[in-house]
Amino acid sequence: MEKVTPFLMFQDGKAEEAMNYYTSLIEDSEIISIVRYGANEAGEEGTVMQAAFSLKGQEFMCIDSNIKHQFSFTPSFSIFLTCSSEEELDNLYEKLIEDGQALMPLDDYGFSRKFGWINDRYGVSWQLNLPE
Repeated sequence: MEKVTPFLMFQDGKAEEAMNYYTSLIEDSEIISIVRYGANEAGEEGTVMQAAFSLKGQEFMCIDSNIKHQFSFTPSFSIFLTCSSEEELDNLYEKLIEDGQALMPLDDYGFSRKFGWINDRYGVSWQLNLPE
């Protein structure tokens, strides 16, 4: 085995928008590659057939599914961010919760200085933590 990479499946052509959004929020992040569907291919022309991006060195892959599924993202699998300051955590939380939903609002839950858990506007689950 060469490596293990988290893989995100978006619907309704949101993959590229989500990648751009995530990489704009987190330092040292970038879109690595994008392959789009062309004319007469299985997916809608111009949507993401396969892409790779990194967030703070962690690589992810994603697609725009050309098949409508009865499922989406679940909070059972989330992206965990360890923040280096309260300002960083608050800023990321504020941006990621925009048009999203709080699962655990920012607070001190006894296991770290501050913690929050949200589903973002794309349905992806994020845990934001400021350690002791």
